[in-house]
Amino acid sequence: MDIDNGHPRGDPGGGHADALLGTIASLNPGLLVDVLAEAPVGVGLLDAELRWLYANPAFLSTTGLEPARILGRPVAATPFAADLHTISRILAEGNPREAADPRDAADLANPANPAGPGDAVGRDDAEPGTATATATGWQVRYRRLEAEEGRATGVVVVVMGAATRQQRRLDQAGRRLALQQAAAERIGTTLDVDITCIELAELAVPAMADLAIVEVMTHEIVDRAVDRGVDRSVDRGLGGQPEPPRMRRTALACSPELRRRLGALALPAASVRPGPDSAVALSLAEGEPVVANLLSDAELADLAQSPETLAAYRIADVDSLVTVPLNARGRLVGVLTLARGRGTFDGFTDDDRVLIQDLADRAAVSVENARQYADSQSVTLELQRALLVEPGRPHSNLEVAARYLPSGNRTLVGGDWYEIVRLPFGRTLLVMGDVMGHGVEAAVDMSIYRSAIRDAGGMDLPPHGILRHLDTLISQDDTARPATCLLGVADPNRGRWTFASAGHLPPALFAPGRPTELVTVPTGPPLGTGIGGYEQTIVTLRPDQVLLMYTDGLVERRGEDIDVSLARLAALPLGATGGLEDLLDDALHLVAPPAIEDDIAILAARATPR
Repeated sequence: MDIDNGHPRGDPGGGHADALLGTIASLNPGLLVDVLAEAPVGVGLLDAELRWLYANPAFLSTTGLEPARILGRPVAATPFAADLHTISRILAEGNPREAADPRDAADLANPANPAGPGDAVGRDDAEPGTATATATGWQVRYRRLEAEEGRATGVVVVVMGAATRQQRRLDQAGRRLALQQAAAERIGTTLDVDITCIELAELAVPAMADLAIVEVMTHEIVDRAVDRGVDRSVDRGLGGQPEPPRMRRTALACSPELRRRLGALALPAASVRPGPDSAVALSLAEGEPVVANLLSDAELADLAQSPETLAAYRIADVDSLVTVPLNARGRLVGVLTLARGRGTFDGFTDDDRVLIQDLADRAAVSVENARQYADSQSVTLELQRALLVEPGRPHSNLEVAARYLPSGNRTLVGGDWYEIVRLPFGRTLLVMGDVMGHGVEAAVDMSIYRSAIRDAGGMDLPPHGILRHLDTLISQDDTARPATCLLGVADPNRGRWTFASAGHLPPALFAPGRPTELVTVPTGPPLGTGIGGYEQTIVTLRPDQVLLMYTDGLVERRGEDIDVSLARLAALPLGATGGLEDLLDDALHLVAPPAIEDDIAILAARATPR
């Protein structure tokens, strides 16, 4: 949807036009005439009443006009009448504008065929927003001339021929490909909604706009739109809703200088309900881009989605907007708004709109993937937390503390777990396990292992017997995932620990004034393989000892040998005399990697003095 297409703007003159226009004011009249006569670019001059005063040879040859058909005549009486509104605004406001020939170039050379605004015939290969009828058509740029005191004295008209336009077309295509390649590399690098939106906004500024704002809808709004039957193969909007949905501003990008001027307005994460006539509301309702160029202050106020946004637009001296929907496979997830200020960019062309929509579509897919990932991780995390809330309780002769630390947004929640089972005769079974893989499936398998451990505990089997039983049981289920597991039976009454391992990392024993001991436990294969072959080892239990059991997320580092990781754990002076919760804090602070890349389950136990 185009609110006001205006005229497309750009830099059609290339280096020749810019250099020529930039030196006009400094040349004396005689030298100026000589320069213009030899200039390779067509240049014409209008006075303050918009009458043609001058046209150089290149201007006449490019347009095919005879001097008698243009010199001395007002714009309205020449083939440039279609651009009278634009030229008048240039004279009044001073912003350079670009337009196209209002008619076929062949007709311009035929005085018997007077041109008018209605004579233009569009072509598929025309410049965006122009009305060029043949390959010999021409492109026009207008710029105001001012006296020293700033008073407007006329308008310079620069005309480019087909060759210049073709080169510009090639340049635009190159820039477009470069931007699309950058988008493929820089947008969607993480499964995080906010980071993806920031990547989109920062790609758009300063490449395509002075200000970029990305806003997303809540999950409830997106899901409600799908429930209403949005076709996943066709982009649609939210038409039919009583009012625009509330949006969350996830990203705002602008130049550093502009950000300083915006102050608090530049802070993202605001919750905004766009006005019903705003560009955001219109784009959401129709599921289509909204383009608006040459905006007056009143038009800008109508299209801004909030008073804060309007204030930001005014600070940035915005006069052109484009708002495009973020549509991912038929799911409308948000909007992207780009704004350009006067004098820094030209208005948004049809090519700009297509390119910006392409970038928005790329980002929308990444946003939707991140949203679905967040939903999946939330379900998995809640499930795993629920399953870990109520482990068993030890006998009164044993003190136990345990923690579970998810890895956050870096990977899916895994199958790390721990369990505590009371056994007869004052013994307590301590369990640390890690189901292979991540996600909901791993968390579900973890619950199966925990239930089996509790059942096996009731059989009063030794630790290695429990592992054998579990391995046989789990291997009969083809869908179950293997798991590593460490069992430790605390028997304070007899003063001993009994350990058995199914492919798990060794436990650590801490005691005051003694080096940390990594217990050597015969390591059998992970549970679920059906191989068996588990053994156990017995270690003396000292009243002042603290046992530490953990999963690999605590010690492992990417690219580091596990022996190096375990040596680092053994070398740390973890206190064994304070509270167990404090010891867990120290272990997580001193041992765990700074950026947690895997879940961590950790358990500490100590005999209680009687």
